[in-house]
Amino acid sequence: MQGVDTVLNVLGSVCLLLWGVRMVRTGLTRAFGAALRRAIGACSRNRFTAFAGGVGLTGILQSSTATALLLASFAGRGLIPLSIALAVMLGANVGTTLTAQVLSFNLGWISPLMIAVGVIAFLSNSSDKARHLGRVAIGLGLMLLSLHLLEAAAAPLRSAPAFVALLSGLQDEYVLAAVFAAAATWFIHSSLSTVLLVMSFASSGIIEPKLGLALVIGANIGGAIAPYFDQSTTDVEARRVPLGNLITRVTIGVALLPFLGPIHHWLAFVDAAPARLLVNFHTAFSLVAAIVFLPLNDPLAALCRRLVPARPQAEDPGQPRHLDPNVLDTPAEALACAMRETLNLGDRVADMLRQTMDALEHNDARAVKAIEAADNAVDSLYEAIKLYLVQTSRNELGEEDGRRYVEILTFTTNLEHVGDIIDKNLMELAAKKIKNRYAFSAEGTAELRAFHGRVLENLRLALNVFTTRDITLARRLVAEKVAIREAEAQAGDSHFARLRQGRPESIETSSIHMDVIRDLKRINGHLASVAYPILEAAGELAETRLRPTAPATQTAASH
Repeated sequence: MQGVDTVLNVLGSVCLLLWGVRMVRTGLTRAFGAALRRAIGACSRNRFTAFAGGVGLTGILQSSTATALLLASFAGRGLIPLSIALAVMLGANVGTTLTAQVLSFNLGWISPLMIAVGVIAFLSNSSDKARHLGRVAIGLGLMLLSLHLLEAAAAPLRSAPAFVALLSGLQDEYVLAAVFAAAATWFIHSSLSTVLLVMSFASSGIIEPKLGLALVIGANIGGAIAPYFDQSTTDVEARRVPLGNLITRVTIGVALLPFLGPIHHWLAFVDAAPARLLVNFHTAFSLVAAIVFLPLNDPLAALCRRLVPARPQAEDPGQPRHLDPNVLDTPAEALACAMRETLNLGDRVADMLRQTMDALEHNDARAVKAIEAADNAVDSLYEAIKLYLVQTSRNELGEEDGRRYVEILTFTTNLEHVGDIIDKNLMELAAKKIKNRYAFSAEGTAELRAFHGRVLENLRLALNVFTTRDITLARRLVAEKVAIREAEAQAGDSHFARLRQGRPESIETSSIHMDVIRDLKRINGHLASVAYPILEAAGELAETRLRPTAPATQTAASH
């Protein structure tokens, strides 16, 4: 049972460390994301100032892993160049060894103090920045606490016969020892923790100093493995920073492994105490890496780009396809381009409307998110078309081109409004339905499906009318507007009949049901508007829908 308790205590300490690192990283990026970027940018005049900035940054974050993940995030978003990020990372590795120098002393009292200060700051402030700083303080406290807990949890290992036998078996197998330490460090996500444990083992006489040197090399390599795999599924640029860090540590580690004897001899002149010797070697390892690779930063960055090539860019649905700037001086051709792009916009809106029923009928949260993203693309396309039309209008337009210009601008505006209704109104209703786990009645679902299908068909008809300007199709689209109004009234009557029957599904979804019908009718109204200019030009529109009234004098005479 003692072995199980030891494993659980080690696992719990590791998890606490990981959570502390996460809290520090998220707190700092939320509170000072832009400021940290500016600070790194200020140190990015050359590789040497970037290196110094990395030392200071890790002094703040207290973790080279956290620094690596932060730099990967910045590089992934293109905020800092890869070569500068690698220079900062070299400095970060030196910075974390300085932390090891400090933590080799007893600083247990700092942990509860930082946690207490962080909790007070988080709970007593309404300011987001103050709360984020409180989060940072809590994270740092948890990191320091986890290191002490980890050391205490691993203490029984010093007297465990199996563990002592394992270390004894590694005494002359320095390559295997480095691999073992690398794997352990990758598991616990902290080279600092591994180095501190190795120092404690060396102080206790469990391992000899040369084996400790091999284990420290493995810890440095393992500390670079963790952030690399953490970024394995992220953007290409974000993966290159931890890859470069891994290359530097593996290269220096492999180069130093054959010379552990001379290294031990040289370091003994500085401080022969086993713990101090190992922590000094930990610092020297990162300094050697910085001396070797700082002049080679640009070739290292090029190697990382070669090993992790850029992926083919996925097509941005918000980018226009047909707006050719080279034909802006020819209004007819430019308007043709705008028309084709408007049809592309219409296809995007049609996809949004098509997914609407999935979200409403099946409580599909993924469809809600997809529609939200699609609406952003629709907004981008609308802005691009509008700007293109403005540029086109700078040239003198003929009567026909002027009329077509207005039709395109009006229709794109209506399509953008349709997208907003779907995203802001219908998806809000879908989210409410999903949150409360409501379900439409079978009859209500059938009504909505039929109403939605009719509006979707009218969208296709509207695109056809826009393209062909066919009078017959335009007349049919306007007639559909009247039919939709009648269908709305009929759906309302059916729904109220179910309410009178006391149908539970109808009662709880009543407002959602009627709002969906109303919003679909609004969408249809926007679509039908494309037909009016065509019918008006053909003389097919009546001046008013109002009944003719008797003249005022006639009305007065009748009284």
